Amino acid sequence: MELELRHLRVLCTIADSGSVGRAAAVLGASQPATSTQLRRIERNFGAPLFERTASGVAPTCFGVEVLAAAREVLARIDSLGRLSGQGGGHAPREVRLVSTSTPILPGLLGRTRQQRPDLRFTVGTVPRCSDLVELLERAEADAAVAVVHPGVELRHSQTVAHRCIVTEPLFVALPAGHHLGHRAEIALSDLAEESWLLAPDDGAGWPGVFHRACAAAGFSAVSAQEFRGGRLELQDLIAAGLGISLVPASTRPLGAVVVRPLAGAPIRVRHLLLWRTAAVGEEIVETLFVAATTAYRDLIAGSPQVQPWTGGTRRMGRL
Repeated sequence: MELELRHLRVLCTIADSGSVGRAAAVLGASQPATSTQLRRIERNFGAPLFERTASGVAPTCFGVEVLAAAREVLARIDSLGRLSGQGGGHAPREVRLVSTSTPILPGLLGRTRQQRPDLRFTVGTVPRCSDLVELLERAEADAAVAVVHPGVELRHSQTVAHRCIVTEPLFVALPAGHHLGHRAEIALSDLAEESWLLAPDDGAGWPGVFHRACAAAGFSAVSAQEFRGGRLELQDLIAAGLGISLVPASTRPLGAVVVRPLAGAPIRVRHLLLWRTAAVGEEIVETLFVAATTAYRDLIAGSPQVQPWTGGTRRMGRL
């Protein structure tokens, strides 16, 4: 079978719908026909792209890679269509983008500027997700990237919509000479006596999520201090032996720091794209989403601790 653009759109629709049946309805096809088409596409790739879950389907690790590439191809095709329809001329459009601390942001901006040179961005950062939502609802921002926690609801009005970019586990960052640094995975309970460097209240459930995970592991963190600096400063402190910290799995360790998975992935984060529906159309939302998922794919490709942990299995979160 020769892969065509329509096959990529089928894959993206299934991923966005979370169900073959719901995707079939969106595509205007029957569920058996959509299931058959998916099997043919998977045979073409030589590996499963989706796995069944209690609520439908979710991408496998390989499926995450294929979907990111498919979205990028489709976005480029759509961009070419816009250029053709407008004779190559674009009126500059300003998008006010705000973000909490997320490593996805630089890659998202770089790729969006490549795809949509007609967009002009102003970028701001805020420490708390609740502040980010307020900026959107007061029409002081158009779109945002936030990091929240599964199981903790991010409240916003109907003037704001959101879409999950990816869910990923938090790993632990340790000094390179730490006595547990040689382990492939570290149990959270084995870190009960450590000194922790914790990000401040993010307005989305942190640090309560951390303390509940510690309690579930049978301990209360005896030494935990708030750290308000950036990611580079945090790694400098860890390398100096002043504490350990939880970091996204996609974090690239620097210097004398190692990053290791926590056994069972007890704490996860969700990267969200949010936008003000009256200000941002579907085309821009899709461009931002594709850029964000591709930026995340690039991050995990450069993070040496992720691939050994996944081991070719389906352990990473859903894009």
